[in-house]
Amino acid sequence: MSTILDEIVANKRKEIAQFKPLSSIERFRKEGFFWETGSRSLKQSLLAPGSSGIIAEFKRKSPSKGWFKTKELEVEEVVRQYNDRGAAGISVLTDEVYFGGDIDDLIQTKIISDIPVLRKDFIVDEWQVAEAKAFGADVILLIAACLSPAEVKQLATFTKSLGLEVLLEIHNEEELGHICDQVDMVGVNNRNLKDFDVDINTSLQLIGKIPPDKPAIAESGISNVETIVTLKTAGFKGFLIGETFMKEPDPGRAFMEFVNQLSAIE
Repeated sequence: MSTILDEIVANKRKEIAQFKPLSSIERFRKEGFFWETGSRSLKQSLLAPGSSGIIAEFKRKSPSKGWFKTKELEVEEVVRQYNDRGAAGISVLTDEVYFGGDIDDLIQTKIISDIPVLRKDFIVDEWQVAEAKAFGADVILLIAACLSPAEVKQLATFTKSLGLEVLLEIHNEEELGHICDQVDMVGVNNRNLKDFDVDINTSLQLIGKIPPDKPAIAESGISNVETIVTLKTAGFKGFLIGETFMKEPDPGRAFMEFVNQLSAIE
């Protein structure tokens, strides 16, 4: 039986087939806004002394929760606060059909911020990686649940050749086999992408099996600072948080208050 993840990936492949003939990788090299721009390192940002470790996410909607914020919300309203109030990095959802994002959100985030920018999407083709480079990403996400180990290695190798970093997302022990030398960081998604159930224990169960040279990032289900303290104690260096902020009337202020609470107890 097909899952929502299967549906999303199938739609993504259709999109690639539609747009790939219009903008080749070579065209990205020649005309990409940020092709010649040096990349910012999320890995270094997470490991820097005093880093909050928070990768704050700009996400307009999700398949399971619907819209958090409409298209009328300007990226700048949220991203500038993320950038100025202590985020270690910013994640931008660029999938339009299921998450309400687009590539312009990535471009605007790169222009506004001076911290690493992660393109979060369902990447299954080198063309998407080149697009990410051309439009401002410093890091790309590869999701083990929709790629084979060989595909992860191929895409990660290409990504590294463009000077970008790779965050590999896993969800279970079986997907540990997707980790390869070309991966810079490993994220543990506490949300099962096949049924959208969330369990923070997923991170705690996998942290000890992630190579120590690849900073571990906990994703999803983080709604309070106490959870971050627990995850930090377990060994996590990064915490990807989106819904907790985006569901609030003022996401930027929600982020600022969250960081202040975290600073107060650390």
